[in-house]
Amino acid sequence: MSRATKKEEKLNGHKLMIVREETTTTRKGATFVTADSVGAGIGEMVLVVSGSTARRAIGEDDAPIDSAIVGIIDSMEISKEKN
Repeated sequence: MSRATKKEEKLNGHKLMIVREETTTTRKGATFVTADSVGAGIGEMVLVVSGSTARRAIGEDDAPIDSAIVGIIDSMEISKEKN
């Protein structure tokens, strides 16, 4: 079992999740830790923002985070346009 300790006070009260990026290729996407501002659950597809947008999403402009979950994707359809 893994354990982690939050050392930064600005992160207290924020749920952190491990997210794996989905790609359109056969290779696996990157895995990273992100702040969850919407209460996503395990296995859900989520929308992630990064940088200063992520810090604004959790209401902490000076928090030490690089990404935040800002939405849960209900369904995803890919359509092919005919030319």
